[in-house]
Amino acid sequence: MNAYLEKVLGETKAKNANEPEFFQAVDEVLTTIEPVVNEHPEFSKLALLERMVEPERIIAFRVPWVDDNGQTRVNRGFRVQFNGLIGPYKGGLRFDPSVNISIMKFLAFEQIFKNALTGLPIGGAKGGSDFDPKGKSDNEIMRFCQSFMTELQRHIGPDVDVPAGDIGVGAREIGYLYGQYRRIRNCYEAGVITGKGLEYGGSLVRKEATGYGLIYFMREMLNANNYQCLSGKTVTISGSGNVAIYACEKAQMMGANVVAMSDSNGCIYHPDGLNLEEIKEIKEVRRGRIKEYLNRYAETRYFEKKGNESPIWNIKTDIALPCATQNELTLEDAKKLTANGVIAIGEGANMPCTKEATEYFLANKVLVAPAKAANAGGVATSAIEMSQNSMRYYLSFEEVDQMLENIMKDIFKSCKNSAEKYNLGNNYVAGANIASFTKLSKAMEAQGII
Repeated sequence: MNAYLEKVLGETKAKNANEPEFFQAVDEVLTTIEPVVNEHPEFSKLALLERMVEPERIIAFRVPWVDDNGQTRVNRGFRVQFNGLIGPYKGGLRFDPSVNISIMKFLAFEQIFKNALTGLPIGGAKGGSDFDPKGKSDNEIMRFCQSFMTELQRHIGPDVDVPAGDIGVGAREIGYLYGQYRRIRNCYEAGVITGKGLEYGGSLVRKEATGYGLIYFMREMLNANNYQCLSGKTVTISGSGNVAIYACEKAQMMGANVVAMSDSNGCIYHPDGLNLEEIKEIKEVRRGRIKEYLNRYAETRYFEKKGNESPIWNIKTDIALPCATQNELTLEDAKKLTANGVIAIGEGANMPCTKEATEYFLANKVLVAPAKAANAGGVATSAIEMSQNSMRYYLSFEEVDQMLENIMKDIFKSCKNSAEKYNLGNNYVAGANIASFTKLSKAMEAQGII
């Protein structure tokens, strides 16, 4: 390995010894950009990599709120403004008990490269809290969101930092967050947050964007490798949240047979294909568990989750789309999927495959659509929402969907061209990292030592 890269990796691991997710994200990028670093010995003198792996700013704060029983609760809030080289900080908010500084930094670091790939002027950030919205009343969630935004509003703005949703932060939470921001600031700055309702500044296609974008990318990747698109392919999708649901919807539109989906308790499997409308009713309306699908479709099989192992990866499939959370697909899962003949993996979640799993897929000629490219549709459409807010003008569903499709096509081309430039074949993981890093490094050099 390049000596400079090795040095930076060693220093990063030592400085962030208790942050495994963050180091994993850094390691995955730095170990794939060696061909570019070899061409630019001046990067070392400029400490370009050292600056790129260090957040510009980390904000941490307490979030006190009162539950329905009158008991005061306290959670932690975070915002990691990692890199604003090419535009205002942009990235989602995650409300989940697993949230800690390592996860926030890894997500924000990934976001820098993802946002750069879109070709749009947005930097990278991420935020959230260890608050768990599951089992909470609407009033409890409202009170939490208002307390969270009371602090966060000091650090964000349409031209400063624009949050959005992520795990645990959907339309309900975005509404409460924006309402509190508007109340405190006493102005209508719709562009300060994305994923808003259509009634108050949201964009059509935003809800569908990450899932749709994933499938647009998969179509381009499959076509480029002599597979006949998604038509007739068997697909399994982990998760049943926003990304998974709309990846399923678009995959079905393109003729794929989606046979399995999951949640944190287990997965459902039906070889003839799942009824997405029933899953939407369970997840988007009733906020229930995916096992409830069996109440209407008793012939469906249900596999309970045991420990951290997801049973969905045991199912034979042509295409697997991990759309739940980070590191959900392990080396053992990769071996099972490969043995069962999987041809392609599409990362709908952020870093859902462990590094070992990704390396195993690539070594065994399984196509991998990396998260920072394949799931960039959400943030791309968020940037389109920001643009509409600035213009005080709204685009039609068809217009936004066409823009999204074109962006995902361009992202795939960037990954493909970068991989080919450095003789990496169809390693789109490396291609995505090289394409985005090249853009970011040029911006960093141009702006001086900051």
